[in-house]
Order: sequence, then C-alpha cells, then structure tokens
Amino acid sequence: MKLHWIDISALIIYMLSLVGMGIYFSRKNTDTEEYFVGGRSYSGWVIGLSMIGTSISSVTFLAFPADAYKTAWLRFIPNLTLPIGVFIAAYLFLPFYRRTKIISAYEYLESRFSPSVRVYGAVTFIIGQLVRLALVLFLVSLLMHEITGISPLMSVFLAGIFVSIYTIIGGIDAVIWTDVMQTILLVLGGMVVLAIIVVALPGGFMQIFEIANADNKFAIAELTNGRLNPVSWGFSLSEKTGLMMLFLGLTVWLQEYGTNQNVVQRYAAAKNMKEARKGLLTIGLLNVPIWAFYMFLGTALYAYFQVSPTPEAIEMLEGVRKAEQIMPFFIINFMPPGVAGIVIAAALAAAMSSLDSSINAISTVTVNDIYRRHYVKDREDKHYLHVAWIVATVASVLMVIGAIVLIYADTKTIQDAATILSSVVMGGVFGMYLLGFVTTRANSKSVWFGIGLTFVFSVWTVLAKQGVLPDSLSFPFDLYYTGIIGHIVLFGSAFVAAALIFKRKDKKDLTNLTVWTQDGTPIEN
Repeated sequence: MKLHWIDISALIIYMLSLVGMGIYFSRKNTDTEEYFVGGRSYSGWVIGLSMIGTSISSVTFLAFPADAYKTAWLRFIPNLTLPIGVFIAAYLFLPFYRRTKIISAYEYLESRFSPSVRVYGAVTFIIGQLVRLALVLFLVSLLMHEITGISPLMSVFLAGIFVSIYTIIGGIDAVIWTDVMQTILLVLGGMVVLAIIVVALPGGFMQIFEIANADNKFAIAELTNGRLNPVSWGFSLSEKTGLMMLFLGLTVWLQEYGTNQNVVQRYAAAKNMKEARKGLLTIGLLNVPIWAFYMFLGTALYAYFQVSPTPEAIEMLEGVRKAEQIMPFFIINFMPPGVAGIVIAAALAAAMSSLDSSINAISTVTVNDIYRRHYVKDREDKHYLHVAWIVATVASVLMVIGAIVLIYADTKTIQDAATILSSVVMGGVFGMYLLGFVTTRANSKSVWFGIGLTFVFSVWTVLAKQGVLPDSLSFPFDLYYTGIIGHIVLFGSAFVAAALIFKRKDKKDLTNLTVWTQDGTPIEN
C-alpha cells in the first residue's frame, strides 16, 4: 500500500512526539527513584490509564475484532471477571506492596521467604519479558508491513528504535505518560473506525445489531466445523465452558494485578495507597468497556462486509486468510487519507504501550533485585542509574534481534518454542505469591519444593503436547487451563510440604506479610 502524504505526516508526528516526551522526561531522571518509580508522585487516574495502555496491547486492536468478526463473543467472557480481580488486588494484594517503599514485586518474596526465591522470581520475569518483547515487536512489524508496505525488517528497526529511545532516556515517567497518550489514541482510533462503518451502512448503527442478531454473532459460542455452537456452562477441564472461561479470566487478572512487575511498579509510582487504589479502580471501570468496544468493532466489521462483501473479507471468514487481517484490510481500503493515519498510529500505540513497559521493568528488576542486591552493593545512586540505562539498551537490542530471528525463521516453530520456554520457567508464579499472602506455614524450602514439582508438571504438558509421550501419559485437560493447574500444583505441593516435610523451625517475623499477621497499622505510603 502507498500511504497518502497526510497519513505519513500523521505517523511521523506521532513517532517524533514519543521521542520528544522521552527527551523531556530525561531531564528529571537524575536518580533511580525517579527513573524506576517516577519519584512516587503520580495520581490514580494517570496510573490507571497507563496500566490500561500496558494491558490492552495489540491484542485489543487486532485479535478482539478478528475473533468477533470470524466467530462470536466467547473469548470476551474471561474479561468480565477483571473488575473482581482488580477489587481483590486493591484490597488484598496492594497493601503488601505499599507498606514499604518497594520498587519491585520480588522484594516481597525475599521478605516473606528468602533471597533465593526473590532471585528466582526476578529471573523468570526477565526471561518471560525478553521472550514477550521479541514476539510483540515481531507482530508489530507484521502489522506495519500489512498497513504501510514497509518491509518487516525495516518495520522492526523503526518501531524498535523509536520505542527504545524514549523508554531508555525517559524512564518510567516517559513510559507512564506515553501509555496514557496511547490509551487515548487507541480508543480514538477505534471510534473513528466505527463511525466510518456506521456512516457507510444503509441502515446505520442499528443495522449492525440486526445483522449480528440474525447470524448469532453476539452468542457465547465456539466455531466448530464452520458453525457457531453455544458452549455449556458447567465445570470441565477437558473443554471450554462459560464457567471455566470466567474462572480462567479471574486467575489471569489476579496474577496480572497481584504479581506482575509492570503493574506493581505502577503501584510504587503512585503518591500514596489511596491513589494506587484509585488507579486500580480506574482499570476496573474502563478496561472492560474498551475491550467490549473492540469486540463490537469486529461485529460491526462483520455487518459491513455482509452488506458490502469483498473476496478478501470472505476468505477471512472461511479461514483462507487470517481473521487478524480484517482491521488492517479495512484501514487500507476503506478509510480516507489522514483518518487512516490516526488509526494506524492507534494500532502502533497499542503495541508500543506493551514494549516500553517491559523494557523499563526488565531494567528495574535487573538492577534492583539482582545487580544492586547481590553483586555491586553500596555504590552511589548515579552508578545504578547508569547501569539501568545499559540494561534497558541491552534489552532493546535483544528485542530487535529476537524479532528479526522470528522474521527469518520458521515462525510457528519459534513461537511455539518461545511459548514453551515461558510456560516452563514461569509456571505457578501466582501460586507462589498466593502462598505467601494467605498462609503462615510456607517457607523457602517448601516453596522450592513446589517450584520443582511445577517445573516437572510444565515439562510434562510440553512433552505431551509435542507428542513425545505415549497416549497413556497425555494430559486429561484442555491446554487453556494449564496455567490454572500450574498455580494449584505449586500452591498445594508447597503447602503440604511445609506442613509435613519442611516444618518451619525458625521464628521468622511475618508481621504484615500475610493476611493473618496484619498489625492494623494504617498504611500511609
């Protein structure tokens, strides 16, 4: 596609504004307190919007409309539990992070268990985020190629360099404020697409509902053999049901807002406990409507192409082409110049808001939980700030290299390998935190016992999925639920081990480290 000069201008302005924000905030970054947690000065609404930007990512812009366009609304169901997960995080998990001036989520693991468990949590996070960075940038390159015609390789360099520059020099301040801007841009871009669809439909807005209702596109159903079949609502580990999708969603959100460093770092950046909690409540109020809007956008695209069909749109419904191409296809062919530039910028914003957060979080965890804690202690703060810049730069370089590898390699094989690596090293992390939050028995030895069993469980599921094991050793559950079961394995095995094998002999002070040992002191931080 040859972009109109107005669209090119809009994209250039957007990219330069990101770099400009990085340069602006770089003047404030004179110490690690500012670079990692923004001087702990942010209000709740800013924290909330920035976390929305981090969580929605390019999945919202591409995958949600694609799913609603091709199938129905089944995969939206897990999102309905987000307000519950956020509420629990705000009143159960958040106090553990705000009682002291923490910088990372893994400081809690050391206080509750031991330094070795802290290092384990930090290392698994870094590995998982490096894998995620490469995959997200690779997907961004495909999106830029699809929309602009720029080669995937050049797209990797352009997106990677821009997001790296403002993140490295601007620190968490640049990350937070660019994420706020990108959240607003994402919503604005989607609204523009919907407005154009509504104007183009002969029956206007209501025709979307008429066509969707007639074809059962709002159903909680799964596409099998070319037909939408309603799912059951019972308990099952072997199939996707409405109830299990809700349970899956709740588990994901509890892990996201209870243990994820990208989120916990925002907690630390808030002015106080009240503002951090306000940020979480902002997410609870806005995230689900934004996701629902993008699902509806996919339904609207379905209605549009039923009225004005094209061979390409039909092929996406039939599986000849990937359904994720529907948004880029519409932007390229049915949006006027200038407006298309805004929507393209929104698509890039969705992805970049994930990349910048991960780069900064990797830098924070590497310096705070490993380098300063175990290798180079008691140096002046400026030294750690310089190391943070170096780590962020290295993470950015690895991100670009990883994305390039994905471009030229067998993509499916590499992505499978990346997914496998993440699942093996990060299995059961939420179970580990929950063990610390809600039990007093668990100790470091029992946690390591649980980590070992969870590792074995993860390797078993991977080998079974690859067909290496005989049928008698295959897993009797849907792979969708592997994460849930992994958390249960770690929590259950570590708890039993603490009660029967590794009984706690020391008198470690657990004050304010579990829900049962709160001393009632008001939290001012």
